[in-house]
Amino acid sequence: MNFPLQHASANEALLQVDHLQVHFPTAGGTVKAVDDISFQVKPGETVCIVGESGCGKSVTALALMGLLAESEGCQVTGDIVLADQPLNKLAKQQLRRLRGNQMSMIFQEPMSSFNPVLTIGRQLIEPLQEHLRLKKKEARTKAVELIRSVGIARPESMLNAYPHELSGGMLQRMMIAMAIACRPQLLIADEPTTALDVTIQAQILDLLRRIKEEHGTSIIFITHDLGVVAEMADYVIVMYAGKIVEQAPVIELFDNPKHPYTQGLLRSKPVLHKHEETLYSIPGQVPHPLEIGDYCSFYERCDYATSKCRSSRPHLQTIGDEHKSACWLHEKEAAHNDTKHTATAHHR
Repeated sequence: MNFPLQHASANEALLQVDHLQVHFPTAGGTVKAVDDISFQVKPGETVCIVGESGCGKSVTALALMGLLAESEGCQVTGDIVLADQPLNKLAKQQLRRLRGNQMSMIFQEPMSSFNPVLTIGRQLIEPLQEHLRLKKKEARTKAVELIRSVGIARPESMLNAYPHELSGGMLQRMMIAMAIACRPQLLIADEPTTALDVTIQAQILDLLRRIKEEHGTSIIFITHDLGVVAEMADYVIVMYAGKIVEQAPVIELFDNPKHPYTQGLLRSKPVLHKHEETLYSIPGQVPHPLEIGDYCSFYERCDYATSKCRSSRPHLQTIGDEHKSACWLHEKEAAHNDTKHTATAHHR
């Protein structure tokens, strides 16, 4: 039977993540891929997680889905609650019933996410039989409807196709069809448009927006493309070196970025009708995971760094309505707003 989930109200968090940490042991020491992050996703909300490669975005997604193998030494701690169900405390069989049913993920590489020796139809029909308990004929009819809903012509013939016979864009659509098959409450999309040309990218984004509007699906959208963030997000989380450095509603973040790293990301984005010989880039490099100390990890690259940044690590502080930033520059501003926005700070 399907594992039951209660539906969160519009004012409650569908997903609540508290103090999530993901550590990987290596020969050189422990890599803190995700280092004590907390956030929430409301019903029907799109939350974009943005940052450079290696900042912990995809590892966060895999941790939420329960797809990180403890047998390989990975240590996941913290609380992950989906509609009052503590995901990281469920038995493997219970979590398996949730994946693909109440929560689904669109992976970054569609070419490597399908089983190459099974037809698309078989891979799409299986979750329908597993989670919805449909008979084979009913599941096949539903699969055809799903393929048609993601804008692919001749859906019946697609059931007999193998992954290598489809283009990257078509495979991505098939993956979306598989992800939404059981109408999940939460959909995690890990850079779903990275390898696609701009025309197909736009179609995929339109498709995800339509899914959100028609089914009220909450979406965690992982990307490094600020244009996609501006187009898709309701709320934005900026990650750097495994930590959240800023989070805010999308308009607030673009109009009033507070953290120097966020300011650098926005400054490096090309602007239409603005001609520059070279685009701005944030100086320096992301620190090596094993060389991150107990101080601001952006210290070496920051134009505003002070001795305090080198001696202690700033924590996320409330600096406005649902706006938080981890920087010593606005410590006084944050302290003033903490008293004003205690309730908001508790939820976000």
